[in-house]
Amino acid sequence: MKYLFLIFLMNLLHHYTGKSLRRYGSSLKSFEDIKNEIAGYTNIAKAIIDLAVHGKAQNRSYERLAVFADTIGPRLSGSKNLEAAIKYMFSALQKDGLENVHLEPVKVPHWERGEEFAVMLEPRNHSIAILGLGNSIATPPEGITAEVIVVASFDELHKRAQEAKGKIVVYNEPFISYGETVQYRLQGAVEAAKVGAVASLIRSIASFSIHSPHTGGQSYQPDVPQIPTACISVEDAEMMSRMSLRGTKIVVHLKMCAKTYPDSPSFNTVAEIVGSKYPEQV
Repeated sequence: MKYLFLIFLMNLLHHYTGKSLRRYGSSLKSFEDIKNEIAGYTNIAKAIIDLAVHGKAQNRSYERLAVFADTIGPRLSGSKNLEAAIKYMFSALQKDGLENVHLEPVKVPHWERGEEFAVMLEPRNHSIAILGLGNSIATPPEGITAEVIVVASFDELHKRAQEAKGKIVVYNEPFISYGETVQYRLQGAVEAAKVGAVASLIRSIASFSIHSPHTGGQSYQPDVPQIPTACISVEDAEMMSRMSLRGTKIVVHLKMCAKTYPDSPSFNTVAEIVGSKYPEQV
């Protein structure tokens, strides 16, 4: 990535030496001015794309990312792996020759998933693949065993609010787009808690699945009870939906040992490429 960025900068210096890329102190640019300025980068953008896709930098970014991900693994905020990742990137940026490489102390949230599992007990025994959502609370130590209610939307949940009380809500929301569908991951636990549910399981926000739950963050609200929440695979959500539509009773045992700790010390990792003509400018 360093080399691609340097090429970008060199091209900019070549094309715009002595020119300002922005008219500071003047009136705001018109849409036409902005459109023309963007169009002026066409050849530069094409050169970068060609270098990355066909040239010497082909696959370089992917290879570097693969080494990083394979070596460090998951890097949750506040984790030992995050500390290792910061050290790794600090060293890599120095070796790449970037300037002013340094660390800035910062406090970060610290949440750990811990042991977790879910098992369908009725109508048959089936292990459900789950991943606890970020910042989820834990179940009681003995876990939660409850009947399931499957819904396809928040609207359906609210219409069936009386049925949901004391149950585990399973969201089998259809995937429309990430931006639209991710609301079920972010708000699913809150909406389920509002109707008295004891936990929520959210169909992974993905258009494709290989029995693979996708995790991510979720948000509680101060005035709403907090309940455990996790993502499940598309396949398990669809299966429970089919069972529910047939009128089959579904019972699930859920255990999550997630825990939130006080914020942990960490670092922002910072590096610069200082320009030669205007080194004082960012």
